[in-house]
Amino acid sequence: MSLAVTRKPLRADAARNVDKIITAARQCFREFGPEVPLQTIATTAGVGPATLFRNFADKEELVLAALNRQLRLTVDPVMDGALADIDAAAGMLRVLEALMAAASDDANLLCAVAGRRELLTGITGSLMESMGVLLVRGQGQGSLRPDISMTDMFRLLAMLIGVVDTMEPGSDAWRRPLALVEDAIRTVRPSRPLPVFVPVPAAPGFTTTTPGQPG
Repeated sequence: MSLAVTRKPLRADAARNVDKIITAARQCFREFGPEVPLQTIATTAGVGPATLFRNFADKEELVLAALNRQLRLTVDPVMDGALADIDAAAGMLRVLEALMAAASDDANLLCAVAGRRELLTGITGSLMESMGVLLVRGQGQGSLRPDISMTDMFRLLAMLIGVVDTMEPGSDAWRRPLALVEDAIRTVRPSRPLPVFVPVPAAPGFTTTTPGQPG
């Protein structure tokens, strides 16, 4: 999976510093939110600010590197299994589940690059290509709707990732909207109940109770 920023091969000590910085970034974003200062990340990583900026020009580049790392570790293996699976639709859904789990785990990282579609596209390009392979296979197998395009899938994925903004970080509230997307893209609607309804966290003075749904 390609990074938005191309890197030269690193010496062993430099590679260790990069690993420590990325690990610290994920920890700090989870603990302090998307506005965490780079100084805090450097301190948590046990490196000086000069070392951090030598490897990452700004917070945006660090965030993309951290997101890229997590996609490679958690989603790429699932995609490899999906491409090897005979059932392309089932493989597609496992990939979407892995993507949503990663998005939920690193919700604050995503928030830091919210609205920067071109940046996220830079680290998901090869993933979308593989999803295109699964889509064509599933359509050929008759399990995925023949009138769906990869543009549709890209937008559906963007919509799903947007769900992260409506739930607590680390929550699996994304499972219900993902099930609704599965209902929409399969040729035959799965015979199973929707996952449990999870209310949107209420902001002060705002109620999220939906008529007919638990509050």
